[in-house]
Amino acid sequence: MNVFLGYIFLGLSLAAPIGPVNAAQMDKGIKSGFFQAWLLGLGALTADIIYMLTVYLGVVKFLETPFMQSFLWLFGFFVLMYTGIETILGSGKIVMNNRNEESGLKSFFSGFIMSISNPLTILFWLGIYGSVLAKTASSYGTGELILYSFGIILGLILWDIIMAAISSSFRKLLTTRLLTIISLLSGFSLIGFALFFGYQALKLFL
Repeated sequence: MNVFLGYIFLGLSLAAPIGPVNAAQMDKGIKSGFFQAWLLGLGALTADIIYMLTVYLGVVKFLETPFMQSFLWLFGFFVLMYTGIETILGSGKIVMNNRNEESGLKSFFSGFIMSISNPLTILFWLGIYGSVLAKTASSYGTGELILYSFGIILGLILWDIIMAAISSSFRKLLTTRLLTIISLLSGFSLIGFALFFGYQALKLFL
């Protein structure tokens, strides 16, 4: 049980560093409330599970080819740049109510595409989950491996709920002016990530 709890904590720790998804989730919670922010995080989580499966099945070698890496860096650049600009343009239109006018499916796919198009996610899961696989496979059987993988996923789900709750709480506590500033910062941080992705794609081409 202690080992399982340790893997849940590992999942929480893996999700915690601020990245494009966390920035977008914070913005989504501020603008549209808990449910939309949770769906965005759920989309990103789905992409994480897909990458965990690719690492488990050994398909990741295909994703490590220069062509696929440059394609993903470029795709990530366009996705984050678009989301960042959209966030900045929508920062002055925050409405302080609890109506979810946006499509839940759009929020889900926004998080999914943002995470699946991020080459850092591949490297991240290859490094972290790959080492977890190696360690668990050498000490335990397949049953334990599935259980501990589920522990990591459970940690990611908990973080998704925490982020959605925090961001939707900000919406209720802060003034419209402060929410607009946070939304602008979120948008600029997404554009910053996009420029980094674009630079990485350019390095592969040169």
